[in-house]
Amino acid sequence: MSKKEQNQKENESLWTNVQAHKTESQLLLGEEAKIQNSHSYFVGKISSHKEIKNRETIDLRVIAKEVQVELKELLSLLPYRLSEVFVEPYDENTLYIKIDGEDSALLIGKEGYRYKAISYLIFNWVNHVYGLMIRLEIAEFLRNQEEMIANYLLPTIENVKTYGKAQTKPLDGVLAHIALKQLREQFPDKYVSFRLNNEGERYIIINDFHHT
Repeated sequence: MSKKEQNQKENESLWTNVQAHKTESQLLLGEEAKIQNSHSYFVGKISSHKEIKNRETIDLRVIAKEVQVELKELLSLLPYRLSEVFVEPYDENTLYIKIDGEDSALLIGKEGYRYKAISYLIFNWVNHVYGLMIRLEIAEFLRNQEEMIANYLLPTIENVKTYGKAQTKPLDGVLAHIALKQLREQFPDKYVSFRLNNEGERYIIINDFHHT
């Protein structure tokens, strides 16, 4: 399997994962009436755009500003005290979104469950309208998760260097995609992909391309 085919397969996997979490996201964000209104806001944003905008004629900085204005409008519906909502281009295919404030921990939720729900909803909106990916940072949650995963992957990386292949234990949600990204950056010439175990949990395998 070529890298292009691998990336295409993972993009399809991400979209499937987003669709599978839509019900979860709606439930998590629907715990209070004001949060239900925020979900309706996203649905309205997606429904009002039937086609992806032509990014060849729209500067990414303009898109970032537009998303920032609309995201501030959304977050004003929530019963949380937030002091920072900032959006800027991260790379040619991704927007970096930073949200912070006194109540930012409430947007993250226990074990990051609300972070995942909000991330999936924002991704649905931004990807549908602009065809872009997102990198969502709430307070320092994403950075902390990336540091934790980097430490967690050290034995896996050593196994790949020693034996030429390895696999992780099952990983959930955003942690799985952080681990996938870090391992692909670490081993650009290896096949790095998700697999499912008998319980339907995702883990990552790393080996040579001809072994896939």
